[in-house]
Amino acid sequence: MKLLNVRVQDDAYELGVLTDEGVLMLTEVAKRFGASAPCTMQEVMEAGETGLASVRQLVSQALENGDVSLFENPEHIQYGPCVTSPEKIICVGTNYQAHAAESNLPTPTSPPLFSKFNNSLAGHGSTISIPPQTQQVDYEVELVIVIGQTAQNVSEEDALSYVFGYATGNDLSARDLQFRTSQWLLGKTLDGFAPIGPYLVTADEVPNPNDLNLECRVNGQLRQSSNTKDMIFHCQYLISYISRHMTLRPGDVIFTGTPEGVILGYPEGERQWLASGDEIVTSVEGLGELRVVLE
Repeated sequence: MKLLNVRVQDDAYELGVLTDEGVLMLTEVAKRFGASAPCTMQEVMEAGETGLASVRQLVSQALENGDVSLFENPEHIQYGPCVTSPEKIICVGTNYQAHAAESNLPTPTSPPLFSKFNNSLAGHGSTISIPPQTQQVDYEVELVIVIGQTAQNVSEEDALSYVFGYATGNDLSARDLQFRTSQWLLGKTLDGFAPIGPYLVTADEVPNPNDLNLECRVNGQLRQSSNTKDMIFHCQYLISYISRHMTLRPGDVIFTGTPEGVILGYPEGERQWLASGDEIVTSVEGLGELRVVLE
């Protein structure tokens, strides 16, 4: 399934499901059929297979009913980030060999981890402000993992079974702030600098997250094109590694790293940093296109 958060007020979201007929708003459908179902993305994740089964049942009822009024046009909704309140947003640095080389960073022997915070979350179609303290904003297309079960000291063999779903991400980065000190945090967690979406694809529809094409386009121009099979540390290793150092909980987010093609990798005199008005579209195979505009 493709689950999404529809913004209904500034900080209020309703859970939707993207179908071939449009977006199904679960709260309204549950009322229509006198059924109970999880009302938020977090509730679905915490309910596990039981929650997913309830959602699937409602979707089937709505599709069988045939009432087109139950479905919203995907172009007419306001998307929120597909995860809105993770306990942790964990990011992996230099997880593609070619990206490490273009950034003049050493090839890691263990995953370099850093964090973002909830203030950095943004949804598909968002307009993101460039703060005045940076002049070097960069894009980074990434596969995002969303955890569905509490994971502590899990093995690589079992790690993918703890995943609720996957999404397209964009690890926007203010390079001048990122490298101001040895700690990357300042350049990574500015407001809106972690767009995720447009929707969350449940893990059952992604049989192998380690073989997905991913791309980034700026104003229609292709900037990044690679495949997650080129990651240094694959998804199951990352989940296992992180879970050995901190407990992962339902809703936690892992940005898995970006391939080559970022602005930072250009020769210094050829770098044209992102600017107001730029449209950035990131995509991961099967997970949809995530579009944001800078201002």
